[in-house]
Amino acid sequence: MDRKWLPLTITLGFAGVAVATASVWPDSVEKPPLPQTLCHGALSRGTAELIDDGRGGEVSAGESENKGRTTDYAVFKACHVLRAGADDEGPRGVYKLVIRDTRSAPGRKKDSVPLGPGFTGWVLPDRAEATLPAGCAVRMGSTAPYITASLDVPSRDGERLYRRGEEPPVDPDTATSDNATVMREVVTRLAERYGCAD
Repeated sequence: MDRKWLPLTITLGFAGVAVATASVWPDSVEKPPLPQTLCHGALSRGTAELIDDGRGGEVSAGESENKGRTTDYAVFKACHVLRAGADDEGPRGVYKLVIRDTRSAPGRKKDSVPLGPGFTGWVLPDRAEATLPAGCAVRMGSTAPYITASLDVPSRDGERLYRRGEEPPVDPDTATSDNATVMREVVTRLAERYGCAD
């Protein structure tokens, strides 16, 4: 190649690299938004925020999944919903949601209230349980007859708070209502996600 064309060739080469780079990382594209769902897609962020321990903080989640050795117990999804702590402490656990397959028929806890029309489950101020529609177990890869979602909210456990001399962050009716809202969304979203709504 003639030496007089070399600078132009190098310049065009750099320009080609610049165009390729721009097409991969365009300046005009916004960063992806923060995740709008938590707990394996079972909760919207807004609903997840309903349950608070009275200390505030940004909501996040620690999620885990474990498949059993047999298809009878192929589903175990656990989610710890956290709230951001103060500057000198890490996030603290507020409640836990577990989705799992089971062979036990859904029951009802003493003093609990029903989850509501169209849902199978019960609710207390500090706990709740719901059963997903019948077709969900197969869709989620399990041969067990039921998939249940259970909620545990230690910060609203009346007996635990009494032993510690602490007041509950909300009254029992509000706590029960919040838990029911969370569980109804869990059932609805998972049934939609796995295509097993009644």
